[in-house]
Amino acid sequence: MDGRIPPLGPGNLEDFTATSREFTWASVDREFAWSAGGSYNVAAEAIDRHAQNWRRNKIALYSVQAGGEVRKLTFGEMAELTGRFASGLERLGAVKGDRVFVYLDRKPELYIAIVGIAKMGGIAGPLFSALGPEAFKDRALDCGASIIVTSPYLYRRLEPVLDDLVNVKRFIIVGDDEGLDGRTVRFDEVLESGDPGYQAVNMAPTDPYIIHYTSGSTGKPKGVLLGHRAMIQQLMGCRYVADLREDDTYWCTADPGWVTGTSVGIFGPWYLGTSLVSYEGRFDARVWYSIIERFKVNVWFTAPTALRMLMRAGNDVVKEYDLSGLRHVCSAGEPLNPEVVRWGLDVLGRRIHDNWWQTETGAPCISNFRCMDIKPGSMGRPIPGVVAAIVDENGLEVAPGTFGFLALRPGWPSMMIGIWRNTPKFKEYFDVPGWYISGDQAYRDEDGYFWFLGRADDVIKTSGERLGPFEVESALIEHPAVAEAGVIGKPDELRGEIVKAFITLRPGVVPSERLKAEITVFVKTRLAYYAYPREIEFVETLPKTRSGKIMRRVLKAMETGQPPGDLTMLDE
Repeated sequence: MDGRIPPLGPGNLEDFTATSREFTWASVDREFAWSAGGSYNVAAEAIDRHAQNWRRNKIALYSVQAGGEVRKLTFGEMAELTGRFASGLERLGAVKGDRVFVYLDRKPELYIAIVGIAKMGGIAGPLFSALGPEAFKDRALDCGASIIVTSPYLYRRLEPVLDDLVNVKRFIIVGDDEGLDGRTVRFDEVLESGDPGYQAVNMAPTDPYIIHYTSGSTGKPKGVLLGHRAMIQQLMGCRYVADLREDDTYWCTADPGWVTGTSVGIFGPWYLGTSLVSYEGRFDARVWYSIIERFKVNVWFTAPTALRMLMRAGNDVVKEYDLSGLRHVCSAGEPLNPEVVRWGLDVLGRRIHDNWWQTETGAPCISNFRCMDIKPGSMGRPIPGVVAAIVDENGLEVAPGTFGFLALRPGWPSMMIGIWRNTPKFKEYFDVPGWYISGDQAYRDEDGYFWFLGRADDVIKTSGERLGPFEVESALIEHPAVAEAGVIGKPDELRGEIVKAFITLRPGVVPSERLKAEITVFVKTRLAYYAYPREIEFVETLPKTRSGKIMRRVLKAMETGQPPGDLTMLDE
């Protein structure tokens, strides 16, 4: 027995091997209204076409506010509101290609704005509402954002940098703009000035509809552009990876400031006509379980960090809620530890399906599918239509079980179309002829499953061996005292690097030297002789991005006294 978890059923993807052999991206074209002469625009496909059929009165969005109140919007209402907003933007002077930032908590207006911007041919820039003024300024100046959609409290947060935002012509305020400067206009006024019957602008497949900023280990964040053609893969990702059906209720917990929050959190499910749930508040285990129960959520897409936090809240909490409607669970954003997969099976009674992709890939590329065995800890196999491989620095594929660079064959529909005003950086991804190099190191096993080793900069070289931090972190969190762990390579004269672990403990556990020794022995018995942590440091929290990724480079910088690089995506 190798720990595999057998499939529960075929799902939307019935036969991985046969579909992968026969699938073509062109076969998806007929799913969209543009194939019959409609506008080529993500907004038209996500909202407008549903407003023209029986789905007009179907709920598109259940927006759960921080206090528990719910606002509901149908596809018909969304079509009119996004049309009004698109038209209102044009009346403010916005034109095709303008960058419009959406700096909001997860309110209905956020969804209306993002879709409305795309509808008029603009480029939406969704930003985490936790970003500070300097981080906001960096992004706004980088792409020359001309209009900002925000709320009164976030506008006031920006006051220290308002004079620096020289390209911004208007701030659209969701709420009361009384007392704010002359560049503001109320969101409701923009809607009132717009045309509810506004038709989505016809775009080219390679025209950008969104810009997502990603944090870098050095320098400023880079603005990744995704084109309207990304809709093809986003739809298939939601169908095959999330196993979504149009009669499902779907909750993606990712913030739209992160690519997951838009590609499979807004647009992908709406192409299928699926009802979405959003939640404005912060993480709380009981609130999250209550949302799944209250809305009878069928498909849930979340992050490993959130799942580990649910584990930390205790197994008894789950028993207080009826999760019987939950059919399918997905995780993305960072590798999913085997312990979390086993917890999902034992406590939630559900398989958790990890999947791999990046901001630059625009949609899921490698996944554990419902019709496949899950190998806990593996990212799965490439989605039909995507060619993935492990290659060396020359682009040659390496043998199964051999570490190398995770690479994709360029040309998948959701591949980024550029990085804003940074062509040299864009070209770096394609330096190895014939491949997109992801920057992740991994290996592929004999069955074609891919296994994450670490970001190229994270891989630890100790005693002549290469070691991925994820493998050690996964072993650490299997210890009953450990809640989370971040692992780095610490410079060492004898071994090149040693493994150092930063550990947060479960509630009630007291840190001690004895516990360090116990954890060390625990990992030694599970991993290779060189893979255990020679140093352990107990910490209260680990540095993470808002999307839940542990920022190992920050840990390493703290340890070595080096600059930590861009910290604008650090969760506060």
